[in-house]
Amino acid sequence: MKKIVAMMMALTLMVGSLTGCGQASAEEKTGESAQSADDGKLQVVTTIFPEYDWVLNILGDEAENAEVTMLLDNGVDLHSFQPTAQDIMKIASCDLFIYVGGESDAWVEDALAEATNQNMVVINLMEVLGDRVKEEEVKEGMQAEEEEGEEEEGEEEYDEHVWLSLKNASALCEVIASALSEADEAHAADYQANAQAYIGQLNTLDSEYQSAVDEAAGKTLLFGDRFPFRYLTEDYGLDYYAAFVGCSAETEASFETVIFLADKVDELGLSSIMTIEGSDGKIAETIRNNTAGKDQKILSLNSMQSLTSKDVADGLTYYSIMEQNLEVLKEALH
Repeated sequence: MKKIVAMMMALTLMVGSLTGCGQASAEEKTGESAQSADDGKLQVVTTIFPEYDWVLNILGDEAENAEVTMLLDNGVDLHSFQPTAQDIMKIASCDLFIYVGGESDAWVEDALAEATNQNMVVINLMEVLGDRVKEEEVKEGMQAEEEEGEEEEGEEEYDEHVWLSLKNASALCEVIASALSEADEAHAADYQANAQAYIGQLNTLDSEYQSAVDEAAGKTLLFGDRFPFRYLTEDYGLDYYAAFVGCSAETEASFETVIFLADKVDELGLSSIMTIEGSDGKIAETIRNNTAGKDQKILSLNSMQSLTSKDVADGLTYYSIMEQNLEVLKEALH
């Protein structure tokens, strides 16, 4: 299979280089003008929004002397993304490439095989975090996907949503700062200073999360949706129930799942049912309609899986989204 994927990528690259048709421009990918790899600018490629935003914070004033690309910039989430020929070429020549490193990034190995910059620094977030990475969990009442039930013994799947832990974010920013310092030694001191200032902000917000949970009446969240927030809930000792695991492709919950979750809402006296960004809320509404009270609020936490270039241009940041999530969390646990 890997050989087939590699052959397909090579063919795509060849066709793309010959025709140049149907590929997004650099302006469309990042909102910046296209730059060649030899124009003197630091070339950084990230897969998802949190990595992109962390890099910008660490670059600080030097961001104007870098070209930073976010590959997943059009609302497609990590689990369904497939790189274009232009994406592969951007990765091949960049100075620093940052990706999550889970099952959804299986394409990265072949992309890195095309690398033309032999001095490229590569950061795999899950590899950096090591023992902090958690196995994907199918919790009581959760609707498992078919393949999960047939998974061979000993085969492990890991939860990819590592960026939703502020503690992880702080650790990852330290590594990114070191990588940027290695790629651009002339500004290493600036990158380290920017990183420490930003990490201080993340640590303060982390403390605010813990205080909010400590003061909350409830300690359980219930999602009528996928559940990508395991890292966040475990950071603060919260329990949860959900319709699907975080990486699930399921969109319709079974009768058994709906009834189980509705009964949990009643049993725990929950005042809210959670969804994630972009959800149509139908499963959450169905759960609510099967509770005794039928009056729960439906609240949404943002997992940052489908942000776009427009969201970036509108001023959304990793920090601001985590601040918004804190306010939603306070209301949900009230």
